Amino acid sequence: MQRAESGLIDADLGGGVIKQRVARAGQGKSGGYRTLILFRHGDRAIFAFGFAKSAQANISKADLALLRDAATEALEWSGEELDRLVASGTLMEIEDGNDDEG
Repeated sequence: MQRAESGLIDADLGGGVIKQRVARAGQGKSGGYRTLILFRHGDRAIFAFGFAKSAQANISKADLALLRDAATEALEWSGEELDRLVASGTLMEIEDGNDDEG
């Protein structure tokens, strides 16, 4: 997510959905994985889906439409809603390794 926050987005799929390439050990990014993320710069990133490039070329237009709908909702959740979803186990928070809060 550091790359995306720095403006290095591999593909902006619209509607708050981005695609980021992730390297596979020994193969680099081009032969690696694709991650689809619900993303709002400076606010939040929610991992939605990932796949190996070798297993799937891309997602369908219908799946992309569903992800855009999900982004519309998820990117508007309040902090309290996010906390509730994490506490219930619906979402899992992944720490970025930085010590700063917020």
